[in-house]
Amino acid sequence: MKKYIDENMKIDEICSQYPGVIEIFEKYGIKDLKNFNVRKLIGNMRLKNILLSKKINCETFLEMINRFLDENKNTVDVTVNQSSQGEISVMGLLPCPIRIPLLEKFNYFLKENSDIKIKYELKAASAGLDWLKKDVIEANHPEKLADIFISAGFDLFFEDRLIGKFKKEGIFKDITGIERYNDDFENEDISLRDPKGDYSMLGVVPAVFLVNSDILGDRPVPKSWKELLSGEFRKSVSLPISDFDLFNSILINLNKKYGKKGIEELGKALLENLHPAQMVKSDKKTINTPAVTIMPYFFTKMIDKASPMIPVWPEDGAVISPIFMLTKKSKEKQLEKTAKFLSGKEIGEVMSHQGLFPSVNPDVDNRIGSKRFMWCGWEYIHKNNIGEILEECKKIFFSKCRGGIK
Repeated sequence: MKKYIDENMKIDEICSQYPGVIEIFEKYGIKDLKNFNVRKLIGNMRLKNILLSKKINCETFLEMINRFLDENKNTVDVTVNQSSQGEISVMGLLPCPIRIPLLEKFNYFLKENSDIKIKYELKAASAGLDWLKKDVIEANHPEKLADIFISAGFDLFFEDRLIGKFKKEGIFKDITGIERYNDDFENEDISLRDPKGDYSMLGVVPAVFLVNSDILGDRPVPKSWKELLSGEFRKSVSLPISDFDLFNSILINLNKKYGKKGIEELGKALLENLHPAQMVKSDKKTINTPAVTIMPYFFTKMIDKASPMIPVWPEDGAVISPIFMLTKKSKEKQLEKTAKFLSGKEIGEVMSHQGLFPSVNPDVDNRIGSKRFMWCGWEYIHKNNIGEILEECKKIFFSKCRGGIK
């Protein structure tokens, strides 16, 4: 792998040569690098110094960012919509590993279908939901909402003060034309398709275990969430708390499966909050080394073959953070072709094969065999206030964490 960036490069130099990495800096808390005044203030700082100030492991960060640049070296800047006068508006967040290749496919689709005028803003998931939540709250009327929403997680789509209130008004409709999801998600264990026909899904982000065999000691490798929450792994687990979509999904699904006791045990199990890119190399930590990390399935392909880290797909199912797509019923005819493209096989294979985010499209081979997923189910979602349950789970979890981590 080519080394594009090294620790001695200055921030301004990095951002000028590789503007695509600004969103990665954002994910690590190095924010507003597109702002002139911020760049002027820290632009002359060397990368190693700013990483030190943020307590970010330099080696892990450099490997991750150079890998990103290497994988996207032949891409053009497709992150900005070229049309300012779109008849259709698309807004949302895309998982970082698939954002560039997906946008390339999307832009090609728009060139091939020049009669479709679209204005879109599809940011990296690392940007967080705050800007999207602000837009939804300020809209406060269906006509002001984007015509298509795409994002992962629970809180945005089910909270009554956010998109939940519009769902109750019946303004969304699944217009993908997919009558049955991929067999990985439509079987006796799980059913992802919304029975009310309001929400569409594009795929899922699965959460799996990474077990450090050197730290495990006499304990057996945990093969399920049930075993992980047994009490054997207290103060031994790292969690991606900063990855809000996945963390919230873990809380909701474990609460449904194992109740408040399960959330309490998850809090007691927490040793440290790590970003997935840090988790992959957590075996190199000299203190607070976790025995088990919970991480997106995608990051398991970054594991060094000589590492003691063992990937484990939980036997009771990998918790999933669904990647939702919402489309307006009132614009069904205008949106149908775009919605079918975004939910089609071509985009599904980008998600599944490049991002390891299994697709719900029935024509995609997700290459995961008979692995199981953990999903709380639509009945649970429709019968409960997900926003309230999520807040309660967070209170329970953080009250049980080592030192009351928040």
